[in-house]
Amino acid sequence: MEGRVFGIETEFGCLVHDPEAGTPEEVVERIKDHAFLQKKLGVIDLHARNYAFEPARSGGFLTNGARLYVDAVGSHEEYATPECSGIFDVVTWDKAGHRLLQEVINDLELQGAVSLHNNSVDHFGGHTFGCHENYLVRAEDLYFSDALLSLLPFLVTRQIYAGAGRVGGHRLNYTDLRRNVMTLGEHEVDYMWIRDFYGVEIDRGVDYQLSQRADHIVNLVSSRVRFNRALINPRRDSYYDFSGMQRLHLLFGEANMSEYAMALKVGATCLALRLMEMRALPRSVRLADPLEALRSVSRDPSWKWLVDRQDGTPIPAIEVQRSYLDAARACLAGQDEETDWVLREWEDVLDLLEKDPMSLSDRLDWVAKRKLMETFIAEEGARWGDDVLHSLDLEYHNINRESGLYYALEEQGGVRRVTTDAAIERATRAAPRNTRAWGRSHVIRELIQRRVRRYAVDWDSVYVDQSRRLELRDPFRPYKQEAARFVRRML
Repeated sequence: MEGRVFGIETEFGCLVHDPEAGTPEEVVERIKDHAFLQKKLGVIDLHARNYAFEPARSGGFLTNGARLYVDAVGSHEEYATPECSGIFDVVTWDKAGHRLLQEVINDLELQGAVSLHNNSVDHFGGHTFGCHENYLVRAEDLYFSDALLSLLPFLVTRQIYAGAGRVGGHRLNYTDLRRNVMTLGEHEVDYMWIRDFYGVEIDRGVDYQLSQRADHIVNLVSSRVRFNRALINPRRDSYYDFSGMQRLHLLFGEANMSEYAMALKVGATCLALRLMEMRALPRSVRLADPLEALRSVSRDPSWKWLVDRQDGTPIPAIEVQRSYLDAARACLAGQDEETDWVLREWEDVLDLLEKDPMSLSDRLDWVAKRKLMETFIAEEGARWGDDVLHSLDLEYHNINRESGLYYALEEQGGVRRVTTDAAIERATRAAPRNTRAWGRSHVIRELIQRRVRRYAVDWDSVYVDQSRRLELRDPFRPYKQEAARFVRRML
């Protein structure tokens, strides 16, 4: 994508099958420590990036330019891709994270006792955890500008092709906790800055829905994300902050297993953001209540996906997406190969969603999973709401290629791919060559090889012994020469 840098952060669910392996909290720490201290896949943080959320040794940067750490809120294993400038690259490095984590699990001989899941919901525990997206954007006062109102319809309706799908639903209750299934954490960090609180109940009124997180989103914009989850989380930091551009942190996303769905989601979002920067976003599809639209689209069993515009007139979510597609085609067609791929596939998917959504089982997660569920119900006599369907839902997201249901579909040739196993394998150790991740990766390799004990690594800089510093301010530059000079001076 021309002029765009982006990345994906994924919090993985951890399921412990054998109690002798330890608690989930202990297991994720073991995985993280083994990755850095034994396998030397990166350098662990010697300093606290944030004393509450990322204390010292909670994680670090990897040789492939990514970041692996344990998120203090919920104790989730989290993987953040390196900075990418291509939609197929971000898919490749996201999948490399899955492969790296499973490699560590296998190395610890825990593959029979522990599984990590690229999903975003604990069906029976009431919790949700994120798959967040970061985009470098050029915008004036982005989070409270008029442009944001015109971006929201896109964000709440893109689930018709980006949704991961889920069996069942949750209901939030602010007044009565008697049916609450959500267990509360034991750590203070889980309750920092809580402005509101609620219980989570099992909602047996929904069989299946598009999104795993729609039931838990209660704000449009919020900087306090625990119990106040929002579509957008304002960030003022250096992760992506360069030359008048800033980081857009999208909290509401889907943990896609499908390579195709992930590429289309990120690609379409990039084009919508370009329209925002050009002040060319469609205004006719502004919604009366974006949060209500988010939930109603996710839960609509008819797949008509009607939402209300500000003037009260209904419009199908497919037509909302078409309005952005049409604007993108008029303004951006021919910009580059990836843009044209997105425009072509976006249109094809919307056409098929209108005609026959189930024909997209080879491309979209929510459809592929739905087809698996319907097949199981027909063959085994199960019913919606049965616990076994929740288990199948979870196993669809198992990152273990030997046992995950998605990977079984992939092995059978039942899903479309946009990257290759060889590219993913390379990405487990190597960084993208066209962003600053390459320079950071080069220095990290040398820190490991030379057994340097005094360093600090961040997205935009590397310090060694306090007196030497490599600046990586421009996310579009690979910093190859600068990194090589920096390494030579370490001798």
